[in-house]
Amino acid sequence: MPDLLSHAFIAFTICTLLSLRYNWLTGEYVTVGMAGAFIPDMAKIKLLVDAAAVEAALGIPFNWLGIHTLGGAFVAVLVGTVVVNRADRRRVFMLLSLGAVSHLLADSLLLKASGRSYEVLWPLTQYHPPTPGLYLSTDIWLTGVTGSVAVAVYFLVQYRA
Repeated sequence: MPDLLSHAFIAFTICTLLSLRYNWLTGEYVTVGMAGAFIPDMAKIKLLVDAAAVEAALGIPFNWLGIHTLGGAFVAVLVGTVVVNRADRRRVFMLLSLGAVSHLLADSLLLKASGRSYEVLWPLTQYHPPTPGLYLSTDIWLTGVTGSVAVAVYFLVQYRA
């Protein structure tokens, strides 16, 4: 849970800072960016729906962890983009993509026993890039740091407005 909240704080910080540059980036659009940060963790649906059941139903190889990669997140962003009205699609696509990419980048910094990250760039490559191992996904201090930065950015933007 600290990991998911940290991703939301990171996306909030990035989108709020971008709102200083782009006037159209209002609070509603910042929320879209934060929703994009949740996209890769949709892979955790595996806890509720077994991949083998989906594989049997579809008749093709299936793994929920594909959503937690660049290609899977891109498909999810496309789905999220087509459900909004045509006028907002470009902005929603950009913000969902920004949130998803910030999530994948933050997760590529996780501490792994192998010293290698997961296949973050799949399907482009199955390469497991080396990770600096900065934190565990269960580290609560990360939530405190990212939350503090998000609050500081919020007040900075409010002060400038």
